[in-house]
Amino acid sequence: MENVAKPWPALWSLVIGFFMFLIDSTIVSVANPRIMEGLGADINSVIWVTSAYLLAYAVPLLITGRLGDRFGPKKLYLAGLVVFTLASLWCGLSANVETLIAARVLQGLGAAIMTPQTMAVITRIFPPNRRGAAMSVWGATAGMATLVGPILGGVLVDGLGWQWIFFINLPVGIAGFILVLRNVPDLSTRPHRFDIPGVVLSAVGLFLLVFGIQEGETYNWGTIVGPVNVWGLIIAGLAVLAAFVVWQRFNKGEPLLPLGLFRDRNFSLANIGITTVGFTVTAFGLPLIFYYQMVRGLTPTQSALLMVPMALISGGLAPVVGRIVDRVNPKYLAVGGLLLMAVALVWNAALMQPDTPILMFLLPSAVLGFANAGIWAPISTTATRNLPPQQAGAGSGVYNTTRQFGAVLGSAAIAVLIQARLAAELSAEGQTGPEASGEGMALTGTLPEALHNGFSTAMGQSMLLPAAVVLVGAVVALFFAKPQPVGHWGGAPASAKVDAGLDSTG
Repeated sequence: MENVAKPWPALWSLVIGFFMFLIDSTIVSVANPRIMEGLGADINSVIWVTSAYLLAYAVPLLITGRLGDRFGPKKLYLAGLVVFTLASLWCGLSANVETLIAARVLQGLGAAIMTPQTMAVITRIFPPNRRGAAMSVWGATAGMATLVGPILGGVLVDGLGWQWIFFINLPVGIAGFILVLRNVPDLSTRPHRFDIPGVVLSAVGLFLLVFGIQEGETYNWGTIVGPVNVWGLIIAGLAVLAAFVVWQRFNKGEPLLPLGLFRDRNFSLANIGITTVGFTVTAFGLPLIFYYQMVRGLTPTQSALLMVPMALISGGLAPVVGRIVDRVNPKYLAVGGLLLMAVALVWNAALMQPDTPILMFLLPSAVLGFANAGIWAPISTTATRNLPPQQAGAGSGVYNTTRQFGAVLGSAAIAVLIQARLAAELSAEGQTGPEASGEGMALTGTLPEALHNGFSTAMGQSMLLPAAVVLVGAVVALFFAKPQPVGHWGGAPASAKVDAGLDSTG
């Protein structure tokens, strides 16, 4: 633990940038139809605008967490903020979808540099018995960003154009840089030997897996080029990730992924839980927004307004959750929130018909607000409560990697499912050609009425996937162990840390 006199100004300064780059994980969803129209892109290409960001965000998180331990979280955060802000400018200036995807990759790299530093600072400057309140701010920020992103995106797209969902980051990035420079302390560092083979294995494995899933429907789950086929990429990705884990187990130096962290039951389960959350919150927005805009003819702003109950309820409950999360077993809040999220998504799926009164969607939106409030802070508090300060960077890197891994898989999987269900439902109604797979639809705005039933059914069916995944998260959260009381800054007793393999060597 670092002796910091005023930890809260430091946290609030970090939260500004954290909120900004998390918004960029979801803000694009509401602008997808306009980007497709403006850049002449198809559904699969525009989904890569989000997937490329998430992939570039997820892959480096393990190493950037360690870089924060080595060079200081403040320096890494500021460097990442500069990269992210400049990449945002490039995104807004993009003239074609290929350039936009490349700029989003750079944005993702900037976000990856920043993200682990926020949790690492919280873990190091707040004691365990006050960390729940701090983590509630961090968690509420993450949750609010997923909800505010589409709302803000809708207003900007309608008012100024899709480019402004990226240009808005420029003044926010500058303000965040100044505040962090002034309020975040320079924390102590420690030397690291970086696991280069581990970096390569994790990056290659994740890329092969996600690319294979994302492009499967495009290539009809067959050959991509020459001897390379979709299933070969997926299997190769899983094999490389397995090799990565084995290498971490037998690496005699300093592994990129300290497997000893997973001997803590709550850390392991919280990582599984946040993976399902990352998957779900990334996946459910896409079919919902496409339904609102392409079937119901709503503008981006009107689509976003249907999500206002989520944002208001989640934001209003965040301080309440922050006050109680250190006093009750976080398991109960997490399980309740995850179950409510599944209920809200199934409810949305049932409502997604061409003639449903549009205001009915405000009801599951409100349920999502209650769900969101009960998810982020309890799971993040469960994950970090027993992390020793010397493992703060590594632990936060692992936690954020699993969250982003879930988000990447959610983006890829929902793209595959949407295309598959569109092909099945529209073909069943006698549609053939590009329209039967959703290609080219956004170029004319609202769909022809003849396609409304099939498209609505396909989007509703797609919503059931994230609902099923978040149910898995609820089951996992049932097995969270009751937190042990702590009376000092280090989390679990020192002997327990050594027994759990959490000594300073990683």
